[in-house]
Formats: sequence, structure tokens, C-alpha cells
Amino acid sequence: MTQLSPTSTGMLSNLNTLLSRYAESMMWLARYMERIENLARLIEVTEAFVRGPDGKTVWETIVQINSDEERFQALHPAATEQDYIQFYITDLANPSSIKGMASAVRENARSARPLISTEMWMHLNVFTRWVLDLDPSDIRRTGLSALCNRIKQDCQTHTGVTEGTLYRDQAWLFYLLGRHLERSDQITRLIDTRYHTLLPCEEEVGSEIDTTQWASVLRSAAAYHAFRRLQPVTTTPANVVGFLLKNEGFPRSLALNLRQTDAVLAALSAHYNLRRQNYAIQERLSELRATLEDQTAEEIIIRGLHEYMHWIQAQIEAIQSEAASAYWPPIEKLHVPECYVEQ
Repeated sequence: MTQLSPTSTGMLSNLNTLLSRYAESMMWLARYMERIENLARLIEVTEAFVRGPDGKTVWETIVQINSDEERFQALHPAATEQDYIQFYITDLANPSSIKGMASAVRENARSARPLISTEMWMHLNVFTRWVLDLDPSDIRRTGLSALCNRIKQDCQTHTGVTEGTLYRDQAWLFYLLGRHLERSDQITRLIDTRYHTLLPCEEEVGSEIDTTQWASVLRSAAAYHAFRRLQPVTTTPANVVGFLLKNEGFPRSLALNLRQTDAVLAALSAHYNLRRQNYAIQERLSELRATLEDQTAEEIIIRGLHEYMHWIQAQIEAIQSEAASAYWPPIEKLHVPECYVEQ
């Protein structure tokens, strides 16, 4: 998974009164908070529900979802359960850990302090300080499930505080852009990894398999209750994949978040005169949405779920790169005349 860079110094661009470094900080603040919540839920669900043929917890799927195979293997060639847990919760050297991302949240919140509400700042300050003070003994003392629950609740509290107190201007729109891009990326990674992990080698693609394990996929996306409202009896891989990719009512579905990303870009274009900056991004997004609308879940699975999820992830990464180029381009080095260089 592409690591999200810390905030840059930025520059004053044509975002009216918004410094581009503020736009960058708001986007990454949202992405990191979404990712922390997703990871806490994934750890909790994996411990409780995700089992291999031998009945043991399949911790490797978390490494695969986050594309951390090389880094993790280098540090833990003979990994134990405790290695996985510490790597993703308390290892500050791992930028994908909850502690590593909390540090990034803190820096982005500090950079955007003039824009975020006092309530947001106070909550983020307390939350990140608590996470940064965690050590492995806290996990053992508290219990993994209870710890993950607290992290999820704090992330959800942040979402509520932000919804209720953040002023609706460009900063809000860039925050939403980060949230929707992160949710789009995370749902495709979850589907891609868990689908192929849960499909036994002897089963055909799209066949009926263990519904308990597929329930773990839904729980990992906080989708179990919503899915059961629509599918009270039947659970098939196609139903689960279709719900997570195409359902327009579920907050973390790919279709909904792509539509909301499009709406954010439209608002930036219409109200802040950013049509030129958004044109290439919106073109790419339109193509992505069209490919999703034109296929059923069954067709996606048969044509190659892994390949399609990988393509979507590449498109989301390209959207992020294009946004960075448009809104917070790197500052070119100033030429310093030789007469001003100290001898």
C-alpha cells in the first residue's frame, strides 16, 4: 500500500484563501483517521472470525491487505501472533501501524490547526496522545478486542465531531475527498484479499463457500447489519462482493464513495473556480464509475476480481497523485545568485 507522505510546506496557489498545505493536511487527516478505524476493525474481526483450514487465525491477510509483505517478512521471518499484533498496533517504526498513523494524524492536525474546530483539535490531541503512549503491555492488560473497540469508537467520535463542528468551506471539501478516496481504496483491498483467501483451491470461482467466513468480510467493512437487512437469508460470494462494490446505500461501498468523490470535485469546480485542476481527475473518475456500473458482481468475478480490484486501486492512486499535482505541487528550488552564497 502506498504510504501517505507527511504534510509538505506547500504554497499559496489559486485555491482562493486556502493554502495548499492546508488542503493537503485536511485530505491526509481524513485518510489516516479512516485507515486507523479500518485497521482496528480488521484486527478485531480477524482475531474473532478469520480461520484457516487448521483452525488457526489467519493474520497474514492483514499484511496482504496493507501490501506490507516485504517489510513484515524482513522484520519477522518466523512470525508469531504477537508479532502481527505489535507490528500493526504499537510499532512506531511501521508507518502502517495504528501508532505510526496516529503520529501522522497529529502532525496533519497541527498543520491544519487554524482551520479545524477547537472540538476537533481537543479530541484528536487526546486520542493521538493515548495511542502514542500505548505499549505491548497495554494490549495484554486491556485485551485486543477491547483495545480495538476503543480505537474504533474514538475514530467514530472524531467523525461525529467533525461533521458537527467543521466549517463547510474548501477545507471541509478536501477532508471529504480524503475520506471517500480512502474508503474506496480500503474496500477494494479487503474484497481482493479476503475473497481469494476464503476460496478453497478445489472450489470454482463464484461457488458457495463457508458463510461464516464471508460474514467476517462483511464485519471487517462494518457491513454485516446493513447486508442482512437486504439479504436476510442468502449469503454468496457474489452477493457480498456486489453489496460492497455496488450498493448505493452502504457508507463504505465503492459505488457510493466514488459518487461522493465526484460530488466533492464538482463542488470545488463550481464554487471555487477549480475546473481546470479537476478536469483530468473527473475524467478518470467517470471512466472508473462507468466500468463499475456496466458490470454485475457475477461478471466482475468471472472476468477476474483480482485484476479489476488491482486496476481500481491503481486508478485511485492516480487520482491521489493528480490531486497532489493540481493542488499542492512541490515548490521549485529558488535559484540563489552566487554573490549571496557564503564562502
